[in-house]
Amino acid sequence: MTNKNELRKLQQKIVPILKSNNVVRAGIFGSYARGEAKKRSDIDILIKVRKGKKFSLLDLVGLQMELEEKLGKKVDLLTYNGIIWSI
Repeated sequence: MTNKNELRKLQQKIVPILKSNNVVRAGIFGSYARGEAKKRSDIDILIKVRKGKKFSLLDLVGLQMELEEKLGKKVDLLTYNGIIWSI
C-alpha cells in the first residue's frame, strides 16, 4: 500500500529529474495513485514537456531509465501528446 508520505518521498526524487528534462507538468497514476501499490508495482507517470522543446523517443527512454535508476523501480512514462483525448 502507498501512503501520502511515500508519495511525497517519490515526489522529492522525481521532480528534480523531470525539471532537468524540460517537463512542466507531471502526475502519478495507476496503483501508486490509488494507494494500491505493492512491492513489485511499477510507477506510472504522465508528463508534459515544455512547449517548443524537442523531446524525442530517445529522450523519453533516457528519462525513463534515469527515473528507474533513481527510484529502484520500473517506471512507465506516458506523454500528454501520446494520448488521444477524443475517444
